[in-house]
Amino acid sequence: MSALPPKREIERIATAALAEDGRLDITSALTIPAGIRAGGVIEYRSGGVLSGIAYADAIAGQCGCRIEWNAGEGDIVHPAAAVGVARGELGDILRAERPLLNLLQRASGIATTTRAFVDSVQGTRTRILHTRKTAPGLRSLDIAAVLAGGGHAHRADLSHQVMVKDNHWRALAREGAGLEQALAQARKRGVAALYVEVESVEQVELACAAGATRLVVDNQTPETVRAWSRLARERLPGIEIEATGGITLTNVRAYAEAGVDFISIGALTHSVQAADIAIEVKT
Repeated sequence: MSALPPKREIERIATAALAEDGRLDITSALTIPAGIRAGGVIEYRSGGVLSGIAYADAIAGQCGCRIEWNAGEGDIVHPAAAVGVARGELGDILRAERPLLNLLQRASGIATTTRAFVDSVQGTRTRILHTRKTAPGLRSLDIAAVLAGGGHAHRADLSHQVMVKDNHWRALAREGAGLEQALAQARKRGVAALYVEVESVEQVELACAAGATRLVVDNQTPETVRAWSRLARERLPGIEIEATGGITLTNVRAYAEAGVDFISIGALTHSVQAADIAIEVKT
């Protein structure tokens, strides 16, 4: 997935965000005469990585205003920095304000947290990945924010990569089917990315024998990850190794030093701490 989704996806999210506020800002209509122009300074009060610019632009545009940016997508911003100015009629700026900030705050919070994880594994081979634990309807925003923070793309949907997880293992066992057969069928369908989540040495052996392209080691200690990675690479040279489950800023370095290629972290998007960003309007 590219750093930004297609424009139609960005516009879809902007339209949905604005629709939640209804068709009319009745308060502004009753208190602000038409034609009053203003500038709304966008302040990144907490500081961090800026993300969500394209989505903010889409909301501003749909409200009849525009934003002049002083910082770019993925830039690290100092606390209290003015990252942009929204210009237009005052009523239009106020209509755009909350949806615009909601998306900026979420995206920038994700990007900032991602950057902290990326910095923690600096100097290792490991890349930080998102997961599908994203806000419903906002997956493209969440993934773009992870990329803005220096993370990398994982699967964004269920259609393009195979990911055999614990429930799939149980289904295969219940039906008496083999993992090797399932992955062979995937290859016939043109699927190249064959990821298999493992929770035991036996599953590591089966995944390698079946020709998995990536071993996803779930909820194991760094020591176990290191041992299983060594075993998998002996069995199937070139196989990718991903660690996931229970990984935090405190222990992410230990997992990276265990030699994994990837670490996927659901908390990047499912437990977002929104950045503190506000608009100060001046007429």
